[in-house]
Amino acid sequence: MTAIALTIAGSDPSGGAGVQADLKSFFAHGAYGMAALALLTVQNTEGVRRCELIAPDLLREQIEALFDDMPPHAIKTGALGGPLQVEAVVDVLSRRRGLLVVDPVCVSKSGNSLLDEAGRAVLLERLVPLATLVTPNLDEAALLLGRSIRTAEEIARAGREFVAMGAGAALMKGGHREGDAIDVLCTADGSIELHAARIATRNTHGVGCSLSAAITARLARGEALTDACRAAKRWITDAISRAPNLGSGHGPVDHFAPVPDLNRE
Repeated sequence: MTAIALTIAGSDPSGGAGVQADLKSFFAHGAYGMAALALLTVQNTEGVRRCELIAPDLLREQIEALFDDMPPHAIKTGALGGPLQVEAVVDVLSRRRGLLVVDPVCVSKSGNSLLDEAGRAVLLERLVPLATLVTPNLDEAALLLGRSIRTAEEIARAGREFVAMGAGAALMKGGHREGDAIDVLCTADGSIELHAARIATRNTHGVGCSLSAAITARLARGEALTDACRAAKRWITDAISRAPNLGSGHGPVDHFAPVPDLNRE
């Protein structure tokens, strides 16, 4: 069986983040990738210059068409832009249930908003409860929950809060902390830490998108959640270390870093 993964997110014409990064990550982890666009950006490694949201009915129709013909085994959401776009996604996914990774992209690497305040409220109330996994970084979690999140206790508490909202699990991405890059996977049964050494580099554009997409692809292939998170974490760390050093701003990672544990047969 061919594993199929769907990303519902924004377009990054520079290829480092958004649906372009998701599709590369899906391929790297052995899944056939599909994409429905929620927003268009004008951006490069230096930042976002313009952002235009896709009409909600057009977004909804994209997703419906894919489900009608090639139902995905796992879905991820990324930057959705506004409340009407989030509602359109919820409308479909509440009826076409499946494994869902919600990456609540709120702000670009350069600091531009990719999900407004009203959109964040709808995401918390309606999309997070549908999620198999939600994958906020600490800045996104702080925006969504309305408080600073930095200490280990604050991170664990925030993860439990996302689970209490209805998410199956929360992967609290620790890239914005000091010291090692420690992610915390929180479930109803407790939490585990996923460790990686911090890499001193400017090439971190699209790290969150790529990590959540790798997890999505592995879930589509039938891998257990914890195993998928561990393997994706190892891969993204290697992808950062192998970054091709492109552009003059925050460069992309190497989406074609090897995935030695993947069985493609």
